[in-house]
Amino acid sequence: MNRDVNLRLLRYFEAVATELNYRKAAERLYVSQPALSVAIRQLERQIGDRLFNRDTHSVTLTAIGRDWLPHVRSALREVDAAIDVVADLVGNAEVRVGYLTGTGADLLFELLDGVEEVLPEMSIVTTEFDFGDPSAGLASGESDIGLLRPPVDVPDLESVVVEEESWVACLPRSHRLADRAELRIEELLDEPIIVAPESAGRWRSYWMADDARGSRPAVVAAEAATYEAETTLVARGVGISFTTSSLERLYSRPGIHIVPIVDRPASYTALAWRAGRLSAPARQLLEFMLRRIPNSTGPQS
Repeated sequence: MNRDVNLRLLRYFEAVATELNYRKAAERLYVSQPALSVAIRQLERQIGDRLFNRDTHSVTLTAIGRDWLPHVRSALREVDAAIDVVADLVGNAEVRVGYLTGTGADLLFELLDGVEEVLPEMSIVTTEFDFGDPSAGLASGESDIGLLRPPVDVPDLESVVVEEESWVACLPRSHRLADRAELRIEELLDEPIIVAPESAGRWRSYWMADDARGSRPAVVAAEAATYEAETTLVARGVGISFTTSSLERLYSRPGIHIVPIVDRPASYTALAWRAGRLSAPARQLLEFMLRRIPNSTGPQS
């Protein structure tokens, strides 16, 4: 057996073992599915046996894969903990904050206002994420803290609501319903719709209003990963989209019209993090940001 197994391959194995689906694991890791398959085969060659049984319909762990998985997970937790410890020891107080496009302009910098005075040694790196990753980097580990709009496909997520918004329909100005004062979701379900990329998972389904469709499939007109792309497609008449009321304030442009949808539950913007995965500096920053949220009552699952 070749004992020179690198950490990347162990993370790939853990992701496939958790998802039991190469496509979902590849999306979670932000790699291509062929690259993930090659990496797993490389790992299997290095350990000298198969880790997965694969056919065209399913992926299952072999006996060796099943018995090895808890040891790999334990090792990955130890490595992550060791990295956090050494970061603290050398004074590396960098914290990565991700935010979903459309949320940072109004909220992120309010939550960070004054942080330089309270935590002067901390280095904060902020990164905007598009609709392809609505977890704002939390799913991949690129972010320690995220400002996002649930729901997202992230295990062990904790969050606190920062803001509540209502649903709106974004329509071409020439659309037959564009002059309405308000709409109900049922009136819009047969319309061609602009949707997020497939990698958005549950978030894409949520903003397609799949819960209201029953057996009626959505007519997907196009995909868009940013509000700029989405509103451009709507203005061109390619389709409509469902979004939040802040769109009118942040991304209004000629060619679109925003109409409130009155019978949808509220959409929330939340400050989020993964339980047990915060370094000491990240916990400090999170506590600072939580104190900036009016009426915050602490973490919510």
